[in-house]
Amino acid sequence: MSQAEGHVGRHVDVHAEPEIVIPKGALRAAFALVIFSLVAAGAGRWTGVGTVHTDHVAAVQTVALRFVDRPDGGISVVSPDSGKVVGIVEAGGDGLLRTVLRSMAFDRQRHAIGSGPAFTINRWADGRMSLDDPSTGRRVDLGPFGNDSKRRFTELMTMGETR
Repeated sequence: MSQAEGHVGRHVDVHAEPEIVIPKGALRAAFALVIFSLVAAGAGRWTGVGTVHTDHVAAVQTVALRFVDRPDGGISVVSPDSGKVVGIVEAGGDGLLRTVLRSMAFDRQRHAIGSGPAFTINRWADGRMSLDDPSTGRRVDLGPFGNDSKRRFTELMTMGETR
């Protein structure tokens, strides 16, 4: 009998991968964790427990501004009343401002709203600040972004007041 005949009927798979076995207990625990997360999130949404509420009672200062992209990559800060440019954000700077404005512009596109309506920067009685888009109802609380960002938006408010 030749060597070739001796291996007939046997199939040897040299590249066989080991079978992965996940214990049933681990699967049950993962399933229970997913169910618990969904129930907890639903209960929080329904009852308000564990959610963050930012109730802005009264704005002590509000400034309306429009932001227009410039050909050089900067942003013109425009007074909506006079249409005059009251400030310029240089290209490459103010990453947070650019990110927030792009996000709000995208939201306006989704709602088929142009760039004409002004945004408002608000300082609230409790010291918080927000950037609001009255045309979409969207509000971005500026507090979590730190003091440097609040200082920058305060500068923008000053630009808008000196129009």
